[in-house]
Amino acid sequence: MIRISGRMVTPESIVNQYPLNSIQKNIVNTMATSSKAYDFSSLEQLKFELDLRMSIINASRKLNSSGLAFKVFTKSFCNREFWTRTNEGGFLLRNNVRPNEAIEDIFRNGRKYGTECATAMVIVYYKAVLDLYPVELFNTMFSSIHLMNWHYLSRYLGINNYMNQTDYFPGDCRYFKNPDVNPLAPHLQGENAIDLGDGTFYAHGMGITTADRIIRTLNRNRKIGARRSAYLMESATRPDFKQLYSMMYSFTR
Repeated sequence: MIRISGRMVTPESIVNQYPLNSIQKNIVNTMATSSKAYDFSSLEQLKFELDLRMSIINASRKLNSSGLAFKVFTKSFCNREFWTRTNEGGFLLRNNVRPNEAIEDIFRNGRKYGTECATAMVIVYYKAVLDLYPVELFNTMFSSIHLMNWHYLSRYLGINNYMNQTDYFPGDCRYFKNPDVNPLAPHLQGENAIDLGDGTFYAHGMGITTADRIIRTLNRNRKIGARRSAYLMESATRPDFKQLYSMMYSFTR
């Protein structure tokens, strides 16, 4: 069910006040028919989550077509005009570089970058927020960016992994686990992928594809004698939509 300021609302009442595309309608319908209560302080807070989920999807598609290469961290590379490559293979925002311009450069000049799938997911989140936020707010909040994996994310994104979820939504980052991975290909022990809401996922290195194809690719990279198939875990990684909305609301008011 969906509750706005403590009152249950229907999908129809939301659509009457806020035009939704088909993916957003599916999200609202999933929330409304769920046994879990989805609480929002206002319709605008719900609208922000729907818009950010679409922004995550759009950023995923843009990154997929940017030319960003798949490289393991030991062989990662970046445009040194905007980023400094760390010894671990991550990318640190250079001093005196505007954060929004550095993120945008990855999408404009993707062929100057190569990294693993976790970093690609991080890049997607920054771009998704950038496309919704005023540039001044984005640059203030994310004045220091370290692109690598989940351990270096800005606390303002509020990224968390939620296990054993009852509901999954477009814009979620899902994880395909390969429990019997070939030890010679440890980077294929799993795959982070953004649910694009149309039956496909964006998985860096595999492109935009289906869950079955991701699993088949991982299964081709198992150790000799492996019996366990790769599988989609019952978990979802998501930003803190309410925190991000609150910061934008405070800035624009």
